[in-house]
Amino acid sequence: MKKFTRYLLSLLFIIPGKNELFAQANQKTFCNPINIDYGYTPIPNFSEWGRHRATADPVIVNYKGDFYLFSTNQWGYWWSHDMLKWNYVSKRFLRPWNEGYDELCAPAVGIIGDTMLVFGSTYTRQFTIWMSTNPKANEWKPLVDSFDIGGWDPAFFTDTDGRFYMYNGSSNKYPLYGVELNRKTMQPIGTRKEMYLLEPDRYGWQRFGEYLDNTFLDPFIEGAWMTKHNGKYYLQYGAPGTEFSGYADGVVVGPEPLGYFTPQSDPLSWKAGGFARGAGHGSTFTDNQNNYWHISTISISVKNNFERRLGIWPAGFDKDDVMWCNTAFGDYPHWAPYQDKAEHGGFTGWMLLNYNKPVQVSSTLGSYYPNNAVDENIKSYWSARSADKGEWIQTDLGAMSTVNAIQLNYADQDVDSSFLGKSLNVYHQYKIYESNDGKKWQLLIDKSKNRTDVPHDYIELSKPVQTRFLKLENIHMPTGKFAISGFRVFGKGPGNIPDTVKSFIVLRTEKDKRSAWIKWEPVNNAYAYNIYMGTAPDKLYNNIMIYNANEYYYKGMDRTKPYYFQIEAINENGVSQRTKVMRVD
Repeated sequence: MKKFTRYLLSLLFIIPGKNELFAQANQKTFCNPINIDYGYTPIPNFSEWGRHRATADPVIVNYKGDFYLFSTNQWGYWWSHDMLKWNYVSKRFLRPWNEGYDELCAPAVGIIGDTMLVFGSTYTRQFTIWMSTNPKANEWKPLVDSFDIGGWDPAFFTDTDGRFYMYNGSSNKYPLYGVELNRKTMQPIGTRKEMYLLEPDRYGWQRFGEYLDNTFLDPFIEGAWMTKHNGKYYLQYGAPGTEFSGYADGVVVGPEPLGYFTPQSDPLSWKAGGFARGAGHGSTFTDNQNNYWHISTISISVKNNFERRLGIWPAGFDKDDVMWCNTAFGDYPHWAPYQDKAEHGGFTGWMLLNYNKPVQVSSTLGSYYPNNAVDENIKSYWSARSADKGEWIQTDLGAMSTVNAIQLNYADQDVDSSFLGKSLNVYHQYKIYESNDGKKWQLLIDKSKNRTDVPHDYIELSKPVQTRFLKLENIHMPTGKFAISGFRVFGKGPGNIPDTVKSFIVLRTEKDKRSAWIKWEPVNNAYAYNIYMGTAPDKLYNNIMIYNANEYYYKGMDRTKPYYFQIEAINENGVSQRTKVMRVD
């Protein structure tokens, strides 16, 4: 009764907003993890530590000007016209002889002419290759009832000459394979050929383990994908293990689709730091302006090793035909592709405003502490004691700031046992209030009537707002407790950008040229740092975001090459100048 009375009194100081600034139809940005209605893992023994959302191994194809997204075991797929609003289509890609849990595990999606093909991983059962010329309307039929040669983690590729190929493999012992297929019968033309096997003794980032220590298992190669650019073939692959922050996609380059390939030394997509970590087992696609993008798997791996999400990153090729992917600030707001916008895929410059800032909550369940919601760690979360309407969490930005966007990352706490697989009738409802003083509140975002499932809801404000305090109030949860792994506020603070980093040191020893100890003098007005690295001074395509520290052990280098490094400091107001490029032999 006392709790309810306090809640009623708090309402006396809430002023209804005259113009609630929630996202409008002209939203132009997105934030990883992407906000789609991830299903709950449909495999019972993957849920022993708690039912939880999970998907991975994504493929996006641009088909007739729309984007189609398929991923592991979602009992359907999504389509979007703008990469912002994703529309779910319910579809079970199963036949009577292969009913089971692995419905579309690590699916292959290809385009031949005006037809889309879909095929799920299999070795032990014969899966159907499905075809559609109208996937938006969920119109599918079998192209091949049972694709006899099968393949785990398959990928389809149609060359510019019309020839059709499949790549597949997922092993810490065997390589990726490739084979040409008859595009009408799907029968193999010739025998399957070996494409590439990992070389962790040379390339440090391929070593197994959270810290690339390679002491437990040999690394896994999986998740093939092929892209053709300027007459060259770029075979992409995931490594070294999906449960790790360093899960990445590498790339090997060759003159033929089944020919000899030369590895690029560094991973193509790698995101071992920040809030949303991991960028492995994905695919590369183009938007309608021919800009490249890469979608890949983000690791959570708390309730199960295969608890994962999806992220989309800008990608492309440089003047030397080196393939790159930009994950710097990859879990901060980015521009989505628009025909009338020049900054395709660029970082908006909106900074994180509430990292480790003071938090107040309505209640706390056990050791799921309030600060977990603002610690930039997707693996940890705050949980209220209930899912009741009126549970709340409040964040203090520390000063009056310009707020442009908010991302709410819900966590799975005590998920109801009825959830398994895909449920179409679940939804979140909430309100967000803002205040200059933490006493008088004005309604900022009203989603009290929302009927959609938004586990990583991202709200771009139609107009920036000047405020200091933000309060998220629960109205309805799909299941479990009201729990948040990231209450993330983006915009600009009122102060100065950080000072440039001093005393930046990279120590690379002869004992293991794949590794280096990186240190620098802390910057007093910074909360994080970006370290950039690469094998040429103008190709620093990989990076690591480090919060609240001034050292990092980097173990991802090609032991045969010199490396180049830079660092920049980050705070609520912006980003410092980078240091001069440093060469380390």
